[in-house]
Amino acid sequence: MTAPRTGRIPLVDPEALLTGGVRRARPLRSLLHLLHPHRWGMTAAVVAFVIKDSAVWVLPPVTAAIVDIVVAGGPLDRILWWALVALGVLTLNYPFNMIVVRLTSSANRTLAYTVRAGLAARLQRLSLGFHNRQSASVVQTKIVRDVENLELMLAQVFPTVVSALSTLAGAILITALNVPLFVAVFAVAIPIAASLIVYIRRRAALRNEEFRREVEQLSAQVSEMAALMPITRGHGLEDVATARVAARADSVRRAGRDLDLLNGRFGALSWISYQVLGLLCLAGSATLAVTGIAPISPGQVVLLSTYFGMLTNAIVMLMNAAPVFTRGLDAMRSIADVAEELDVEDSRGKEEVRAVFGEIRLDGVVVTYPGDDRPALDGVDLEIPPGRTVAFVGPSGSGKSTILNTVLGFVRPVSGRVLVDGVDIAGLDLRSLRRFVSIVPQETVLLAGSVRENVAYGAADVTDADVYEALAEANALDIVSGSPDGLDTLVGERGSRLSGGQRQRLAIARALLRHPRILVLDEATSALDPHSEARVTEALDRARRGRTTLIVAHRLSTVRSADLIVVVERGRVVETGTHEELVAAGGLYSRLALVQSGG
Repeated sequence: MTAPRTGRIPLVDPEALLTGGVRRARPLRSLLHLLHPHRWGMTAAVVAFVIKDSAVWVLPPVTAAIVDIVVAGGPLDRILWWALVALGVLTLNYPFNMIVVRLTSSANRTLAYTVRAGLAARLQRLSLGFHNRQSASVVQTKIVRDVENLELMLAQVFPTVVSALSTLAGAILITALNVPLFVAVFAVAIPIAASLIVYIRRRAALRNEEFRREVEQLSAQVSEMAALMPITRGHGLEDVATARVAARADSVRRAGRDLDLLNGRFGALSWISYQVLGLLCLAGSATLAVTGIAPISPGQVVLLSTYFGMLTNAIVMLMNAAPVFTRGLDAMRSIADVAEELDVEDSRGKEEVRAVFGEIRLDGVVVTYPGDDRPALDGVDLEIPPGRTVAFVGPSGSGKSTILNTVLGFVRPVSGRVLVDGVDIAGLDLRSLRRFVSIVPQETVLLAGSVRENVAYGAADVTDADVYEALAEANALDIVSGSPDGLDTLVGERGSRLSGGQRQRLAIARALLRHPRILVLDEATSALDPHSEARVTEALDRARRGRTTLIVAHRLSTVRSADLIVVVERGRVVETGTHEELVAAGGLYSRLALVQSGG
């Protein structure tokens, strides 16, 4: 599968740029920080935009001059000369417009790439605890919708602001040269307009954030509905699921309606206000000309009226862009939530792991989850020699999976140590350590691609022979042997074209392709029927030979052959031994075995 063409990407670390200056409390400064690599291009775009837009504020003086010539009955050659000036200014629009488009598009699209790539990199370094707390759909919204709002803000606000400011500067300059008295009118109108814009932005900011949060919650609920579809259909709960999403959609509707009403109310009032000011400007300048209070020619009356109309139009455009600007800043705050998240698994500067033998030791490990009254692991001591198979059993919530997550470095102990080959993993580059680890989870996650893509996921320089070897070792050759497409056989969305046992064996093949020294099996057979379980168990027995294997299982039938069985209860190791030793001891394991055997 080939990567999409992205063109030339600036040599900047997206994550470093994102985390180096993006702060929720300062969204505008954060945006300027992200645009810093494009500062010279954006400066050139501003200059080109002013030249491109110069006709807007150059044509009114030309019009005024021609009106005065007509009133005075002046010569035609002067009219022709002014017409040529106007034509020359107009011809500048096309080439400089293309310069603006090229420069702003490059900055805008590259900024979107940088933020998305930076968010993806940041999310990969955040701990599993963060991802367990955060809905996947909310994260998706940040990468897709929030970045789209940033792009929209830059695409709409930049030309509006630059056009308004250049028009304002040109109008004031030419007015000061022709009718200095009227500069005072602009001096009064501009602060009023600026105050209106600030007021609207403050009022709209809260509504925009409320609307964004409602959309995020709707996205999370839709994702939940999709995940629960088999349960919903199986229990005939379609109306319930529809009602839940509809209720959230109604909340989005009401939040969006309130936001639209607020924007519409201020938009209408501001438009009326500035039209009244424009009318007063026209009447005032005409009165000065007629009464002779100020030496204003008919052309200058047209000039002042046109400029004031342009000024009010620019201000209305700025106010119309204010909601887009507010949404963009709110998106910047949302993105900053990820950039400022401190729950990071950072391996930079730590010792890189180049080889693993597979010895594991837990030394007084205590793990406490936020909000829990008691520790998930309470002083766990355990030693696992390399190449041994150790199974963890116990009641639900006893801490079995927490032990695995602690060994893998997904969960950090508040006290105690986890050592691999005698080295505390707190000082190791965990990414390099995990290159020697493979995990087969309870819920198999497959790509919506081919068998080859799923087995070879993330592995470099893999041949078809390697894939076939992994499939054979995982007892999964039947997935491709009966298909004319072979390794190109599609597995469907989330492996929908495969049975549960086939999905699990495909996951085992993916794990074995990496040739791990440590194999982690988390409830790998719990959801399978007896026939599928037998085939998967056979594959697992073959897979764990010569490897340190950690197994979590509720079915004791899958752990009988383990070298060591560790019984966990309330975060403590209460029993250790082989199956026969623990049954003979008459403890918790013996009682669990008795219950599962139906005795």
